[in-house]
Amino acid sequence: MTAVVPAAIAGRTDARRNREIVLRTAVRMFAEDGPEVSLGRIAQRAGVGAGTVYRHFPSKEILIEAVLAEQVESLAAAADRWAARAAPGDALFGFLLEVIERSAGNKPVCDALTADRSWPHAVLTAAAQRFGEALDRLLNSAKQARAIHAEVQVDDLTALIVGGTALRSAHRNRARGTRLVRVLLDGLRIPAVTEAAAFRDSSAHRRHETGDHAIVRCVECGARLQVRATGRPPRHCGPTCRQRARRRRVAGAATPASS
Repeated sequence: MTAVVPAAIAGRTDARRNREIVLRTAVRMFAEDGPEVSLGRIAQRAGVGAGTVYRHFPSKEILIEAVLAEQVESLAAAADRWAARAAPGDALFGFLLEVIERSAGNKPVCDALTADRSWPHAVLTAAAQRFGEALDRLLNSAKQARAIHAEVQVDDLTALIVGGTALRSAHRNRARGTRLVRVLLDGLRIPAVTEAAAFRDSSAHRRHETGDHAIVRCVECGARLQVRATGRPPRHCGPTCRQRARRRRVAGAATPASS
């Protein structure tokens, strides 16, 4: 009896290893050749018998579901990694970008999966639920940090992932496609300046002391000024314009005396 137990354990270990080999091989072949690749070719590439593949995955649809479920589980784990290494807002946007980038390469497989709803989705549904929970955690943290608009919901983000994946996949230039996805995601962010500036009447550019707050451009060169929250408002953009204005004032004061 003692010899049977180790043999059974070894058999289960071999079965798990073979299943992982088939899954990894299927991921590569689906990415290279699309979901039309046969189970026989997958078995040949994986170095296992066709019976091994069919024992774990009786049909192509079940194998596709298992591949996607494995990848969705991997994305859910990535959400936890982002939460641990980045600020809440950066974690959410970094995770969304990673999901879109990784999903772009799987679009043919995703299309094949969603095209046929005649078979069970239990495995993928469970993985999708864990992914949704991970995404919800990132979203709530980003909202608490005021990094994303409060009205955004998880359903909005999943729709954005679908749209971003289509955009990324449709663009022939990967770098430009990624840049456009970043622009799309940036629309969710709350601007860094959250306190609205007080309204000031700038219709008249007054030059006396009480009117300095109305000056938003350098009185010498016209460049826009960096307005400070405290202290006396600036009138010049820098030392060069300040010195130039001083020389002009000195020259103007000296003119009546010389005449």
